[in-house]
Amino acid sequence: MSKLVPAIRVSNFSFYYDTKKILEDISLDIYQDRVTAIIGPTNCGKSTFLKSLNRMNELEAEEVRIQGKVEFFGQNIYERRVNLNRVRRQISMVLPKPNLFPMSVYDNVAYGVKLVGWRPKAELDEIIESAIKSANLWDEVKNKLHKSALDLSGGQQQRLCIARALAVKPKVLLMDEPCFGLDPIASTKVEELIQSLRSYYTIVIVSHNMRQVTRISDFTAFFCLNENQTSKLVEFGSTYKLFSNPSDYRTRDYVLPRMN
Repeated sequence: MSKLVPAIRVSNFSFYYDTKKILEDISLDIYQDRVTAIIGPTNCGKSTFLKSLNRMNELEAEEVRIQGKVEFFGQNIYERRVNLNRVRRQISMVLPKPNLFPMSVYDNVAYGVKLVGWRPKAELDEIIESAIKSANLWDEVKNKLHKSALDLSGGQQQRLCIARALAVKPKVLLMDEPCFGLDPIASTKVEELIQSLRSYYTIVIVSHNMRQVTRISDFTAFFCLNENQTSKLVEFGSTYKLFSNPSDYRTRDYVLPRMN
């Protein structure tokens, strides 16, 4: 097995909305070219943690505060002079529900690329095609590139969101419940897509589906609320170890019933 290299290193990280502490003293490594799953009960801070990895939380609240560090290949992304646009391009995100723009399939995927800078039409066409192919969607939409993306099915829309994230050539892909609300067939296609991307991208996924987690992830982090109603990391390790022989009783009590 190749040496594990941290793409993101989280150290003693706490996160606040205004004065309310949401995450408390989180430390873990997210390894390059591996899939890391974040699991835990509803409202235990999983999505907040995920959005902390590229500072997306700051787009949703006026006042946030942090303690500790989140380092992306050695750079603390919470330093004052960090280029946030660059961080969010390199650490891209896919939300639980498709958040497409009311424009064509082509223009949706091109949106982030155009924000980075002008590209010749031929080069842009190549980037769009490559991203859609990487999202295992090309055969389904190649004749619909200039039709509304909102006419696609829910599963196709989610894969198009993934194509849009891939088009800006990120190093890390954050996925917050990417199969939320999808039927089993569409969910399977998203899982297959994650499996095809795992050799090229570092992926962090939030999921409530424990069987899905065991199928697609290399490492798993289990979060839950403590007595102060702040989110703590209870256990982190290989997915096999965490599901077969958890170290903490809280992990066992959460995971095992959901595997039956």
